[in-house]
Amino acid sequence: MSQNRLISSKRFLPFFLTQASGAFNDNVFKNALMLMLTFTAASALPWDTNLTMNLATGLFILPFLLFSATAGALADAVCKTKLIRALKLLEIGLMLLAAVAFYFQQYLMLLGLLFLMGSQSAFFGPVKYAILPQLLTDKELLAGNAWVEMGTFVAILLGTITGGLLVGLADAPLWVGVVVLLFSVLGYLVSRRIPAVGEVHNADKFRFAPWQQTKATISISYQNRTLYLSIMAISWFWFLGASYLTQFPNFTKTALGGDNTVVTALLVAFSVGVGIGSMLCERLSGDRVELGIVPIGSIGLTVFGISLFFSSPAVLPELLAPEQLLSLPQFLASAFGWWVLIDLTLIGVFGGLFIVPLYALLQQRAEPQQRARVIAANNIFNALFMVVSALAGIVFLTVLGISIPEYFLVLAIMNAVVALYVYSTVPEFVLRFVIYLLSHTMYRVRSKGLEHIPAEGAAVLVANHVSYVDALLIGGAVRRPVRFVMEKGIYDLPVANWLFKAARTIPICSKQKNEAVYEAAFAAIKRELAEGNLVCIFPEGRLTKNGEIDSFRPGIERILAETPVPVVPMALQGLWGSFFSHHGNGAFKFKGRFWSKIMLTASAPVPAEQASATELERQVRLLRGDSL
Repeated sequence: MSQNRLISSKRFLPFFLTQASGAFNDNVFKNALMLMLTFTAASALPWDTNLTMNLATGLFILPFLLFSATAGALADAVCKTKLIRALKLLEIGLMLLAAVAFYFQQYLMLLGLLFLMGSQSAFFGPVKYAILPQLLTDKELLAGNAWVEMGTFVAILLGTITGGLLVGLADAPLWVGVVVLLFSVLGYLVSRRIPAVGEVHNADKFRFAPWQQTKATISISYQNRTLYLSIMAISWFWFLGASYLTQFPNFTKTALGGDNTVVTALLVAFSVGVGIGSMLCERLSGDRVELGIVPIGSIGLTVFGISLFFSSPAVLPELLAPEQLLSLPQFLASAFGWWVLIDLTLIGVFGGLFIVPLYALLQQRAEPQQRARVIAANNIFNALFMVVSALAGIVFLTVLGISIPEYFLVLAIMNAVVALYVYSTVPEFVLRFVIYLLSHTMYRVRSKGLEHIPAEGAAVLVANHVSYVDALLIGGAVRRPVRFVMEKGIYDLPVANWLFKAARTIPICSKQKNEAVYEAAFAAIKRELAEGNLVCIFPEGRLTKNGEIDSFRPGIERILAETPVPVVPMALQGLWGSFFSHHGNGAFKFKGRFWSKIMLTASAPVPAEQASATELERQVRLLRGDSL
């Protein structure tokens, strides 16, 4: 389903509007409160403005740390549609209290309500993402996440603008209260249209035990290392995002010399960027969860984070009178105005590219009866990282006394370090990145018949062997992870060896050359198939030297005798003559085609009892178009 059809569907649109209205309301409230405390009510609280900004951020996100596990257990145990409606009713009550507090300018009470709003959002977070796989098909999941992230940040954008505009009105406290109450009511009414999804089969019954649930939820996140480190990566993004967003008001005033309209412009730039990046994910990935664009996102976050430091004015008086602060037109006319906005927009774009595939990965790979708790674990770590971001802001800006632009530079460098750690620990991201670059630069890969590959369970894929990158191209086209059996000489190639190890590739050579390697390969194949995985072999046993298919060796018959599973024949077309083939007296030489259009074709699975080496060779030749 295309993005446009998905957003207009009755399955998705009410949910989309419900979550967007909540994000809008949160940001009208938070931005209006932040701006009041920075510009018009700075003396209302008996402490420094920097401390107030970081305290407010901490109060909003602390409930995610305290209550996310309980929220995840609740969302797994009940109908998620009914839970969403109950939470929207609670939001109406909180917004009613907020309207009263704004009207009477009770800022301590508003800080307390910020904590309660965070609590309501903490319960909404797990159900918000866990309901998506029940509303959408697997192919719609990435597009659904892209819409949710885009909608969230557009709502942040609109809420931020609205909060900023309301603060500029004569009766600002009254208008802020009216708006947040109105949109909480509208959000509840829209939530009534979300389809009922029912309870998940075999889900655990809910009981209120926050401490035990927190330990159990965190334990669930540790069970799958890829999911756990994906959670860490998402949490790191929210550390960055919270660090940027929290400092924007004071950054604008003390580093850029701008007024509250400039604060709004910075928030708009960042939010629009995340929205653009989120929607680009589906365009760049198609209808699959493509982890290859995650490293692209992290690279952009570092590059434009560093650029933001250099785009800030080198010298600016720390204290300016209100009448000296730059309005938005004056800011844009300055030497640094557009540079700052472009940097923040691109930080948002690459942030969207970074987190959307990771959210989709959590939903796709988590067990259905634990999905909300995996999301809850993500929210717990998100909250922990954002609390740490608030503490880091206090330490760097108040204790160490560095400037906000210098703090942004520190964040960009830290992002590069964190990215290197995550990608070295979970090489799957780098592997998918290399595959993505290959399939979108040197090669244009089209596929046909891949629906014949079983969606789950063990199977063997067999294909002709044309180039050194056959495994990468097939791995990029097939939705499921594939374990490749590869000639040891190719497996041991420098640099490529690290990628092959990351993909759990199985090296093999002839029995005469090294019997231990030969037997270890068959043992590894048997183990992978027993675990229900896909294994791909190239039965020719070596790369073609002339572009033709060589005879299939009988090793496939031993594999099937030990583990009878279906075999899917596949054929690669268009690789002969490319850079990594042996065309022109060897690979890795500048000859032949540097860009190639590739076709990967698969046919229906062959039962194990019919899958002889001769029969599989015949089918692969037919798929490639050879005359027999």
